[in-house]
Amino acid sequence: MALTSQNGPSNQKQKQGLSFTEYCKGWSVLLYETFFEKISSRHLKSPLPLPPLSDLTIILTGPTSGIGLEVARNLAFSGAHLVMAARNTKAAHDLINQWNHEISYCSDDDEAKQLLDIEVMKLDLLSLQSVVNFAQEWNSRSRPVNVLINNAGILTMGKPQSFSGEDGFETHLQVNHLAPALLTILLLPSLKKGSPSRIVNNSSTGHFLGFVDVDDMNFTSSRRKFSSFKGYSSSKLAQVMFSSILQKMLPAESRISVVCASPGSVRYTNVARDLPRMVQSVLQPLSFFLYTPKEGCRSVLYAATYPQVQDYTESLKAQDSPVCAYINHDCSFGCVSKKAQKLETSIKVWEKTLDMIGLPSDAVDKLLNG
Repeated sequence: MALTSQNGPSNQKQKQGLSFTEYCKGWSVLLYETFFEKISSRHLKSPLPLPPLSDLTIILTGPTSGIGLEVARNLAFSGAHLVMAARNTKAAHDLINQWNHEISYCSDDDEAKQLLDIEVMKLDLLSLQSVVNFAQEWNSRSRPVNVLINNAGILTMGKPQSFSGEDGFETHLQVNHLAPALLTILLLPSLKKGSPSRIVNNSSTGHFLGFVDVDDMNFTSSRRKFSSFKGYSSSKLAQVMFSSILQKMLPAESRISVVCASPGSVRYTNVARDLPRMVQSVLQPLSFFLYTPKEGCRSVLYAATYPQVQDYTESLKAQDSPVCAYINHDCSFGCVSKKAQKLETSIKVWEKTLDMIGLPSDAVDKLLNG
């Protein structure tokens, strides 16, 4: 499928940020989620009941802390073959040992002791070469992938702008968007083998406050002053836009679905550790309203495993929807921001992303066709 946009220098009158109305709308969405998410999701069970997963192979990034740890635990204990794609492989192996010990301690049944089917593979999203190495190693096995969960992400609050050492990209952009995009496309052959399969991107309501300047996604010009939250929200918006175009690029017969899932506002993650202690103490009372990681993982698990999600994504595909499926924190089907619904801008983000990660415009077709 061919998608084209008007390339070339941006119009000088192009917006360089959010309008006042967009800014207020974005914050209203984020604040509503923060203070009312527990009320709107009170019908959900925690942990979320999962369907049988023993026949599924699931690759999960960022599996050793926060939401990712809870996603990993739920998938593993539900019988999936889980591939923990981790930067810290020791931490991943420690978790496996801990979970196996729990099973051994709680059951005298030898078969139950063999329940967990987990392997660990090295993946560092701050290195695009590490992503390539991971994908090459997995694809060389000629084994299917039923679900890819791009969970790993960063928000380095309170820190100055930084860039990945090997690739030179702004760290939020690389970890939250570029590296997962590269991983996703390179694993398309394995996802095709595992079809019907899913690509689940851990999104964020923060994308409502994002703004993508296609000519300066790396925040290196003087047009926009960088802040960690701008870097984060913009990378999450780019992720949603890229996901929507990927869904359009994938032929219906591939039966590969693309889903973005918002976990909600979650406490006890690695985000807070980067904040100054004084700021952490001020925000501490806010944690009463926020999800725990056990609650925040539910939308991601729902997007990855529930059959109705596949039906929904296929219906969007049939309708030629301009956006991919989006799962709210309460496991309901929601809507992305109006900026993410702008097809022309999304196509430009798609094209720019492929250029930044070094893939040709026909990479999807080539990989799906071997």
